[in-house]
Amino acid sequence: MNASVKYYNRVTEILAEAFGKEADAMERAAEAIAQANLTGHSVFAFGCNHAGLITLELFYRTGGMVTVNPVRAPGMMLELSPPTMTSEMERMPGYGRIIFGNMKAKEGDVLIIHSVSGRNAVSIDMAEAAREAGLTVIVLTNMNTTTAVSSRHPSGKKLYEFASILIDNHGDLGDASVELEGFPQKVSSTSTVVGAAILNAVAARACEMLLESGATPPVFMSGNIDGGDEHNKKVMAEHADNIFYL
Repeated sequence: MNASVKYYNRVTEILAEAFGKEADAMERAAEAIAQANLTGHSVFAFGCNHAGLITLELFYRTGGMVTVNPVRAPGMMLELSPPTMTSEMERMPGYGRIIFGNMKAKEGDVLIIHSVSGRNAVSIDMAEAAREAGLTVIVLTNMNTTTAVSSRHPSGKKLYEFASILIDNHGDLGDASVELEGFPQKVSSTSTVVGAAILNAVAARACEMLLESGATPPVFMSGNIDGGDEHNKKVMAEHADNIFYL
């Protein structure tokens, strides 16, 4: 079996495990997002470095929810050079609270935080500040990894300990997944593809819940389809009080 088939097989195994074992947590996450939309609250999404790719997946995307706000801050994505700076910055105690303090978040809002290790200070500080402010914090993490490493936060705690709703992505220790004969390290991470699948599924269920409540889900249409631009402008205008990325 070659490595590409190994990767495909491992991803499908992880997806099946995650969607089976995390079904209840995913349902509660969808309900929290749906309720935020129904009650005039906002939804935010955050991740450092590659974990932030899930934030981009949820934001301003065809079929995605208009009301998901990306949390962006200097040094938290891989636009820095050298990129090693981002690894240092996500370990800085206190920076997560500064980011949270500039988010325009309020009690009753929802914050999604993605981190494979859940050990670094920025995500932990942000989650703690959000819980203190009365937000529902949805944490997507890798429990095989986070339980095997020590915290880098002064409190000694990890991200999952501040979750209102905890979703395990069921990835392998360290995230890489494929063993190659004669090579000591695993290759090819799974957290992006699995995380994107989990949170897109959660968003789809949240939209379904909104329909069941008699509300119209605020969803982007492709701007490359006729009528898409007009639709998107209309929906963004309707939800202007709960979006902060324009």
